[in-house]
Amino acid sequence: MKSKFVDLHVHTTFSDSTFTPAEVIKAAQEQGLSALGITDHDSVSSLTVITELGEKEGIEIVPGVELSAEEKGREIHILGYYISLEEDWFRKKLAEFSHAREERAREITRRLNRIGIDLDFAIVKEISGEGAVGRMHIARALVRAGYVKHPQSAFRLYLGEGKPAYVKKFPLTVGEAIEMIKSLKGISSLAHPGLLKDNDLILDIIKSGIDGLEVFHLDHSNTKINNFLELASTHKLLVTGGSDCHGLGKGKQLLGKIKLPYKYLTALKERAKIGTHNAAPILDPSRRN
Repeated sequence: MKSKFVDLHVHTTFSDSTFTPAEVIKAAQEQGLSALGITDHDSVSSLTVITELGEKEGIEIVPGVELSAEEKGREIHILGYYISLEEDWFRKKLAEFSHAREERAREITRRLNRIGIDLDFAIVKEISGEGAVGRMHIARALVRAGYVKHPQSAFRLYLGEGKPAYVKKFPLTVGEAIEMIKSLKGISSLAHPGLLKDNDLILDIIKSGIDGLEVFHLDHSNTKINNFLELASTHKLLVTGGSDCHGLGKGKQLLGKIKLPYKYLTALKERAKIGTHNAAPILDPSRRN
C-alpha cells in the first residue's frame, strides 16, 4: 500500500497566506499530500470552499482554526481540529477577534509611522483583502514599500515581540482557547512549541488540558522533535505537525516541507470520534461578552 502523508497546519488567503484555497489544493496535489488541516488565524471562512474543492480533487480537508492566546505575557497559538462550524456564538466570537485584529493592525501602522515609516493602512487592507488582517499583511506591505526585502526582516526589525511596532493581540487566555475548542467538540494542539523556548510554559499549557503537541514543524530541530515526542508520550498527548504554510508569505512555498505520516491523522480522528468533552465547559460561551 502506498504511504499517505498529511500537513495539519496550512493557511489560506482567508487569513494571512498568499495562497487561495484553489492554490492550496493544487500545491497539495503537486506535493503528493493526501490531507490538509486548514487552520486560518481566528477564521473558519475558507472551510466551506476548500472542503468542496478538496472533495473534487481527492484531498481530504480537516476543518480547523488557529486561535491566538496569551499566557505569562507570551503570545501562544492554539490549533483546533474537527471543530463544529455550526455554533452562532463561535461565529460571533470570531467576528470580535477580527475586529480586534484590525484595531491591532491600525495601531501597528501608527507605531510604524511614529518611527518614520510612511506606511498607509489602506495598503495593508488592500493586501489582506477579505482575509483576517494580521502582521504578515503588514510585513508584505513593508516589502512592497521598500522598507525591507523580505517579510521575515519586517518581523525581525519591527513586528516581532519586543520590537518597536509590536502590539499584543486580543486578550484570550490559553485555558479559554482550549475550552473554546472543547465547546466546539474539537481537539486542541499547541502550535510550534519549540518557538516558545520555555519548557516550564509548555508544561503549564499541558496542565491546562491541551490535547496535543505540534511536534513536527519546520522550526523544530531533530533534537526538539525527539524531546516533544517523548513529552507527548509521557503526557498521553496527540502528535500533530505541519508546515505552517502561508503561501509565499514567508518567502517560499513551505507546503510539502513537512509530510506527516497519515497514522497521526488517524489517531486525531479516533480521538475526535470518542470525544473528551462530556463535562460542561469551563468557558460558557453564552455568558461571554
